[in-house]
Amino acid sequence: MELNQVIAERRSIRAYEEGKAVSRETVEEILQAAAMAPSWKNSQTARSYVVMSQPLLDKVRETCLPEFNQKNSKNAPVLIVTAFVKGRSGFDNQGNAVNELGDEWGAYDLGLHNENLVLKARDMGLATLIMGIRDEAKLRGLLPIPEEQQIAAVIALGYAAGESQMPPRKDLAETAVFL
Repeated sequence: MELNQVIAERRSIRAYEEGKAVSRETVEEILQAAAMAPSWKNSQTARSYVVMSQPLLDKVRETCLPEFNQKNSKNAPVLIVTAFVKGRSGFDNQGNAVNELGDEWGAYDLGLHNENLVLKARDMGLATLIMGIRDEAKLRGLLPIPEEQQIAAVIALGYAAGESQMPPRKDLAETAVFL
């Protein structure tokens, strides 16, 4: 698929086909594309925790997501928890923040990683939903995510059950200033 088409067709999907699995190889290909994202000094601090076993999917969904995200991700055969290693992106070699953003650079880099992830998924015919409302403590209780990593999102991955329309976008004149 052409990049402009992938960008134009990507949607946040809130309904997934029941019983349609995604292979580990497919997820690995998507994560390889995500890993190609740029990062601060090539620090590559993005981390992914891929949940594919049904018992753990159910547990993560039921205990770590609010009710509306449980519903939105229902039937998605994969949940990917994304995190970043704190204290690297935006820091010098002595561990000092180089500007006022500090660890926000890690979140920025992870956002680039996650964008590659959702675009590659779309390119492969899959659908995604990035969910930022989740219970960090409960995710840490279920998954082996170390404290030195900041959890950012849970991304549902699967095949869309139906089409989704793009909501209106703001005009460029509202979002860009040319000087």
